[in-house]
Amino acid sequence: MGRRARWVALVLCLAALSAGALPAVGALPAADEEGNQDESLESKTLSAEDQVKDHSTGTRVVAGQIFLESGKSDSQSENEENFHSQEEEKENSLEELNSLEMSNLLNKDLEEAEVQSPVLTAIGGTADGEPCHFPFLFMEKEYAECTADGREDGRLWCATTYDYKKDQKWGFCESEEQSNKRRQMQEAEDVYQIGMKILNESSKKAQKKVAYQYLLKAADMNHTKAMEKVSYALLFGDYLKQNIQSSKELFEKLTEEGSPKGQMALGFLYASGLGVNSSQAKALVYYTFGALGGNLIAHMILGYRYWAGIGVLQSCESALTHYRLVANHVASDISLTGGTVVQRIRLADEVENPGMASGMLEEDLIQYYQFLAEKGDVQAQVGLGQLHLHGGRGVEQNHQRAFEYFNQAANAGNSHAMAFLGKMYSEGSDVVPQSNETALQYFKKAADMGNPVGQSGLGMAYLYGRGVPVNYELALKYFQKAAEQGWVDGQLQLGSMYYNGIGVKKDYKQALKYFNLASQGGHILAFYNLAQMHATGTGVMRSCHTAVELFKNVCERGRWSERLMTAYNSYKDGDSNSAVVQYLLLAEQGYEVAQSNAAFILDQKEASIVGENETYPRALLHWNRAASQGYTVARIKLGDYHFYGFGTDVDYETAFIHYRLASEQQHSAQAMFNLGYMHEKGLGIKQDIHLAKRFYDMAAEASPDAQVPVFLALCKLGVIYSLQYIREINIREAFSHIDMDQLLGPEWDLYLMTIIALLLGTIIAYRQRQHQAIPRAAGLRPAVPQQEPPPEHQPPQ
Repeated sequence: MGRRARWVALVLCLAALSAGALPAVGALPAADEEGNQDESLESKTLSAEDQVKDHSTGTRVVAGQIFLESGKSDSQSENEENFHSQEEEKENSLEELNSLEMSNLLNKDLEEAEVQSPVLTAIGGTADGEPCHFPFLFMEKEYAECTADGREDGRLWCATTYDYKKDQKWGFCESEEQSNKRRQMQEAEDVYQIGMKILNESSKKAQKKVAYQYLLKAADMNHTKAMEKVSYALLFGDYLKQNIQSSKELFEKLTEEGSPKGQMALGFLYASGLGVNSSQAKALVYYTFGALGGNLIAHMILGYRYWAGIGVLQSCESALTHYRLVANHVASDISLTGGTVVQRIRLADEVENPGMASGMLEEDLIQYYQFLAEKGDVQAQVGLGQLHLHGGRGVEQNHQRAFEYFNQAANAGNSHAMAFLGKMYSEGSDVVPQSNETALQYFKKAADMGNPVGQSGLGMAYLYGRGVPVNYELALKYFQKAAEQGWVDGQLQLGSMYYNGIGVKKDYKQALKYFNLASQGGHILAFYNLAQMHATGTGVMRSCHTAVELFKNVCERGRWSERLMTAYNSYKDGDSNSAVVQYLLLAEQGYEVAQSNAAFILDQKEASIVGENETYPRALLHWNRAASQGYTVARIKLGDYHFYGFGTDVDYETAFIHYRLASEQQHSAQAMFNLGYMHEKGLGIKQDIHLAKRFYDMAAEASPDAQVPVFLALCKLGVIYSLQYIREINIREAFSHIDMDQLLGPEWDLYLMTIIALLLGTIIAYRQRQHQAIPRAAGLRPAVPQQEPPPEHQPPQ
């Protein structure tokens, strides 16, 4: 009966799924009380064909996200009314199935399933070779599967008749070898769970190290998930000593077992040449297998490789396929707060301007704000609440502290704090229980005070019916009010309503306008929606290139972006080897800031895991990738490497090309100055002093910092120009044509001698006055009169 019940449930689930497989186009399903989306993109994958089709009418918006309906034919996407009619016909046909037909269908499926299901045979015991009987009765309890109850060794057994007590017929369900293996895996699972519990519940480094000792023990027992955690910890040096070779061995073992994480990581090792000889072909194979296994980072890496043409032929459509799949997961994973803050700190910029480029808050400054908040400063309370709510700028995400700060500010009457409390109650967390009623109260208070966050929250409540009846008109009204004040959530939801035609007439141009406004505020779902519109050509001309860039932006806001801060902290702690490996993996995923940071560490020769002969060539590779994504410093570095021959042969012409690109595309003062120098010296280009001066002047105009070096360079250029001019004319010949008698008169020599005598007299007089001024200068301070010492104490003459 137990097995039959399970098959009945399975078939019913499949029938229910088939009945509801295709939701109506444009329908905006109401979210449940917890604000979860009805459709999870975690398990949704799109084929390459489906992802590049025009789905302009086959889309829907869920919680501000545009999702494509996969599996539709081209004719369905051409006509929305036909699609609706097909949906209705399908639903009607399903309803016409009477209970007798469904019962027959279920019985047929069950019969087939029972024929195919394997029969367990007892091993040893009192009924060796006889089939197990399920359910069987033991100790007045029915068992629908093998059990270890009643045995001290934990070995699974079954009865071959219904009543074990009566017949005493039994046998083992597994051999001794299988039993030992199962017990070993169970023990490994228990150790793994202990390690993960310590890891998740503690924020102290010492405790995390203890957790990894448990994971290390579980990995030694061949626990797959433990091996994955340990192998990455060994690769990055996270709470375990960094050991590339050991991590490689674990990755190879995981790859043999078919682990997508292991396959992706092994691909990374071959791509970067860490612990193995670099091979882009092998890297591509492992990345592909990892992506086929569902690893999102592998998909992201392949998306970047197809976009940039690294190891494969450049293909925008292939890049779109991979990036869209990852973006779907990222968009479904974030809340409407816009996602976590990604800290993009450039090491090169921070060296030039310490503390300015990072955007990190100093500990002293945070303590100062905390002091103000404790003294009742409402603005400080709201600011600290937002910092702890979203995390970033050196502050860890902490909902408990955020809730406390917002509560203090809300009690003082701050509308912003009330609105954010409403958001916290609306979304729910471990600290704040989800409550639509409480959220609605805070949103109403904030909205009555004209707060855009509160207005947007009220709009969401009316749109999804959270604590109030669904009312699209009121939702539209509140979203418009919030959007007029520039609040990104209001702009995003307003765009979604226009896109889907909810409460208003469907208008893709208006949707595009509001999505663009929300994207300017950095809202990740706005980028996602714009990417979908450009990918499908909905409301805009289809542009694969624009769609890929937007999807790439979304993908880079995934949870893996947190490793940017981990790598930065490792570098700041002096662990350059750990930092460079983390940056290299992120660089493979297409993060430009990671590419430039990896190149910077290699350029400074701070990573000992990379051979000295390989440092500059690898740095050159990553400077090149960062430059292709528009980073000016990387483009100038490429010019420098070719100018000086770092990691490549000296090539002035290539250096000149890179400097010119940086000058024309990014208006870099440094590049302009370098171009001036190359024109001055004739390096890689014909010597031209006039063009040199022009580039020097342009550099001075582009940056105030360049004015002093430009002035010195122009002075030098003036001297060179003068010498060049003198060389070009014959001085003797020039003087021979000058008639001094005619020019200065017949007594010109007397005038000249007089002038020389006056100059000499002036110099002599000046020198004498200078000698007289020396003792005066020494006596500027009044001297204290001293008594003449007795003769016996006088110094010898």
